[in-house]
Amino acid sequence: MFYLIGLGLGDAKDITVKGLEIVKKCDKVLLEGYTSILTVGKDVLEEFYGRTLIIADRELCESNIDDTLKEAKEKDIALLVVGDPLGATTHTDMLLRAKEFGVETQIVHNASIMNAVSCCGLQLYNFGETVSIPYWTETWKPDSFFEKILGNYSRNLHTLCLLDIKVKEPTEESLTKKVRQYMDPKFMSVKEAAQQLVQITENQTNTGISRNSLAIGLSRVGAPDQKIAAMSLEEMQHHDLGAPLHSLVIPAAVLHPLEVDYLAQFR
Repeated sequence: MFYLIGLGLGDAKDITVKGLEIVKKCDKVLLEGYTSILTVGKDVLEEFYGRTLIIADRELCESNIDDTLKEAKEKDIALLVVGDPLGATTHTDMLLRAKEFGVETQIVHNASIMNAVSCCGLQLYNFGETVSIPYWTETWKPDSFFEKILGNYSRNLHTLCLLDIKVKEPTEESLTKKVRQYMDPKFMSVKEAAQQLVQITENQTNTGISRNSLAIGLSRVGAPDQKIAAMSLEEMQHHDLGAPLHSLVIPAAVLHPLEVDYLAQFR
């Protein structure tokens, strides 16, 4: 059996009882380490689970997963995923490939930022399409995600913005070489995301969203040191929300009275 097990958002104890039982009995347990991170390291997880974990990086998950799936025909193998296992399309693709190989699969769900974002007081059924905000470079500054934010805004819906994560990303220079070199890990902050959004609003005026629009920053959701802040995009550019991971929300133009009351504590 190939198991996809969600770990939730906080620490080692956020795994479900069902998930922990499976981890303890599996022949091999992999920890997916590039679509998200927990607030604790691999060693803490290993101590709590009583198991050795194998880090599954982007290369293994996206290019070399077939060997692991074929192995799961004869053994019980689990892949641990921060948040919910189906929050990233990579894991959906794994399930399809497992089906091609005739491998049995089981999913153990858990909390993810997709539903835990409601901790800021915005109601989940008022959210529209989720977007990802990538890091810009000197030569690459995509802004297509902003169209989706505007689409949600035009329908009076909130937008959850997932912020870029760079873990074991090859450097541009090494892509043409035989030996890969990797960038240091980095995690986009709400400050950096707000800076990029402000630049976009300056280039695209009269959209309803400007540097004065309300934004909500969230950090380390589900952890004891979780932080939430509500302010303008202009102010968010200069606001330090602490350690990663961060998420940003662009709220709808008109909020429900309950949403207004709940948000007041974060201003």
